[in-house]
Amino acid sequence: MTSHDFFQRWKQLSQPQQEAQKIFKANHGMDTEVLKAKLLGLGSALLEDVDPNPENYVCAGVIQTKGQQVGCLLRLEPNSQAQMYRLTLRCSKESVSKRLCELLAEQF
Repeated sequence: MTSHDFFQRWKQLSQPQQEAQKIFKANHGMDTEVLKAKLLGLGSALLEDVDPNPENYVCAGVIQTKGQQVGCLLRLEPNSQAQMYRLTLRCSKESVSKRLCELLAEQF
């Protein structure tokens, strides 16, 4: 997915209930390779050179359940100086963004 495609889709998921954001202290070290492995472990695609800030991580994926598919976009913005993150999720199903954001924040 190109940067243009990602941010076009990001803008399409603009309803307030489609977005969840959390700012939190790092629970673990902020090692780049560990972060990448965790993000890839979600089953999403880690998109390189998409965010204008090269320090940020951007992912796209689809959660498949028995009855539906939910598209999810993720943006993880580390602040290594403050040892904090800002995690933003936008999903096509309203209830998924908030719950997924809560679960993922515990992993970083």
